[in-house]
Amino acid sequence: MDAPDLEAVRAAARQLTGDLQQVPPMVSAKKVDGRRLHELARRGEVVERAPVPVTVTRFDVEATDDPMVVGAVVSCSAGTYVRVLASDLGHALGGGAHLVGLRRTAVGTFDLSDAATLEQLEADPSAHLLAPTSIERVMSCVVADPAVAGEVLHGRVLERDRLGLGDDGDDTGPWAVLDPDRSRLLAVYTPHREGTVKPAFVLS
Repeated sequence: MDAPDLEAVRAAARQLTGDLQQVPPMVSAKKVDGRRLHELARRGEVVERAPVPVTVTRFDVEATDDPMVVGAVVSCSAGTYVRVLASDLGHALGGGAHLVGLRRTAVGTFDLSDAATLEQLEADPSAHLLAPTSIERVMSCVVADPAVAGEVLHGRVLERDRLGLGDDGDDTGPWAVLDPDRSRLLAVYTPHREGTVKPAFVLS
């Protein structure tokens, strides 16, 4: 088999960006009729799988030292099967393709600069823990004033305005609640009855 033309691969990759419908692979944790697909696959069963919506915002392809292998950088929504994306790329080129390696380099705002190797964790686990307040990077946060902080730590149901949330119906939570100097995560609150919020959990 001849090596694929790099520009043809890139053109095919561009067609696999945006909003897509992906059929989950049999070797996945997705359930069909209450059973995980990988469990069925181990028994040699193949079942129909409904396609699921995913979004691929980046699918960049580069050459490698092996003309039969290309490197790729993918940014995608949660639930995207990158192995299926590789297979679909091969089909788009009139053949087949599979992954020879897969490395997750980021999840949301967290990337490899936040990561640690197993050796580093074994040497000093606490040195590589992220501060609880880093939740600000992934969740809406509110800063409790001193009077409210005590109520938060007691797990009280609060009026929205007690947490400074106002009446914005579009702000649906959840919310991380920080102490007055933003140095400590107190709790995570979620919507409750109309006009109130309740703790999902409290950190003592």
